[in-house]
Amino acid sequence: MSREPEFRPHRVVVLALDGLLPFELGIPHRIFGRPRDARGRLLYDVVTCSIRPPGPVRTDADFAVQVEHGPETLATADTVIIPASYELGPVFEQGVLTGELAAALDRIRPGTRLASICTGVYVLAAAGLLDGRPATTHWADADRFQRLFPRIEVDPGVLFIDDGDVLTSAGVAAGIDLCLHMVRRDHGTAIANDVARRTVVPPHRDGGQAQYIHRPVPDPQQATTTSARAWALGRLNEPIQLRDMAAQESMSVRTFTRRFREETGVSPGQWLTQQRVERARHLLESTDRSVDQVARDAGFGTAQSMRQHLQSALGVTPTAYRRTFRAENGTGAALRR
Repeated sequence: MSREPEFRPHRVVVLALDGLLPFELGIPHRIFGRPRDARGRLLYDVVTCSIRPPGPVRTDADFAVQVEHGPETLATADTVIIPASYELGPVFEQGVLTGELAAALDRIRPGTRLASICTGVYVLAAAGLLDGRPATTHWADADRFQRLFPRIEVDPGVLFIDDGDVLTSAGVAAGIDLCLHMVRRDHGTAIANDVARRTVVPPHRDGGQAQYIHRPVPDPQQATTTSARAWALGRLNEPIQLRDMAAQESMSVRTFTRRFREETGVSPGQWLTQQRVERARHLLESTDRSVDQVARDAGFGTAQSMRQHLQSALGVTPTAYRRTFRAENGTGAALRR
């Protein structure tokens, strides 16, 4: 009789740098501090460390944060998250690490998952960890970031980018989207959605940063596309034409498409695909329906079409996704060290 492998929660280490934003520092603790398995065991162990011995770390507010762990804690991490800081000095100005920060980062084990929130991406970039890779940051800082690090493929239009072992997010609240995404990737939509409900945030936000860039305030009488999106969500399993969505708002297709992109950051077609992928994920996790039935219920029509879309969006087939994230397994796949 084989022994059950020893349970060990995935350790998330949050690196607190001087000038940090308290809100962003708290995001990983809030999101990763909630998920539990079927036995009630916490799936993550979240700790905060500094690049110096334990002590106070300055914030951008009128208080400091007392951090109880030094840089040696980075060597114990399975995931390291770097929130934004307003005191990055040469990292922000010249794109180079300080000796103290470089020494701390050297403690991170090879294969550790790395993530940044907002301008925390400067630390990853200055360490050379993003060269030749896609990354994002706050839309207002994207141009400057690209000029300082020309070898990075900067995408200012998304909320976060998952490039496998390195993930980056846009500004502030996009850190919530990123952390929920990592929980979803590790343990499936059911657990991620439960965390989102308890945090009182949407489990998945539509669109990207484009919808948050400053524009003139629209006329309050101007129609929106909200009703059309609600209408479409209620019939994802049916064929939905762009003209049918536009008709829900009594708009021309051209006007509706423009307004839709302004409000969500994506085209109506991209949005529909995103929603159908999310529906398929939920059904694969929570039901015994065949792959063909899930494809029909999610609006893809055929299993082949759904397979192509899931492969593009998630990098796995429907069968592989179900095997990994079946709700009956409690927590889904075990986290890799």
